[in-house]
Amino acid sequence: MLKTKMSTHYQKGFTLIELILVTAVVGIFAAGIIAVINPSQQVHKANDAKRKSDLGTLQRALEAYYADNGRYPQAINNKIYTTMTVNWGTSWLPYIDLLPKDPSSGRTYVYGTSADGQRYGVYASLEKGNDPQSCHGNGSACDSLTTFGISANAAASCGGICNFGVTSADLSP
Repeated sequence: MLKTKMSTHYQKGFTLIELILVTAVVGIFAAGIIAVINPSQQVHKANDAKRKSDLGTLQRALEAYYADNGRYPQAINNKIYTTMTVNWGTSWLPYIDLLPKDPSSGRTYVYGTSADGQRYGVYASLEKGNDPQSCHGNGSACDSLTTFGISANAAASCGGICNFGVTSADLSP
């Protein structure tokens, strides 16, 4: 009788079931991480941070203009006007290389000034309406808008509710 030697041959690698299970677990984990991070909310927060920074930069430029001229520049169509209208995102030398421009399309900054040029306000529409730094902390429009002839229902002006602003020192937005 002849004995044959049987060899056991094992293949290295994963089975299809193991690969499917690992892929499913990784997918569930990734979905959970995305739900916690909420990328769209992070984009809104980043845009709002940019708006706040832009208005602070613009406030410093307006104060420099006031120091040179004894008054703030006029406002025409919610924009700065000196000898001509200065559009958002264009140069306004020597006060600022480029006037800030809202980071979202469909939204814009709004500028207004008193008739005597002694007070101003610059406003934006924050995407996160309940921001504690907004005018009322609840997303409603700033009270000082009408001081500069800007409609309190400034949806057409800001591209949303003008709920964040910076003003000359004797006012609060």
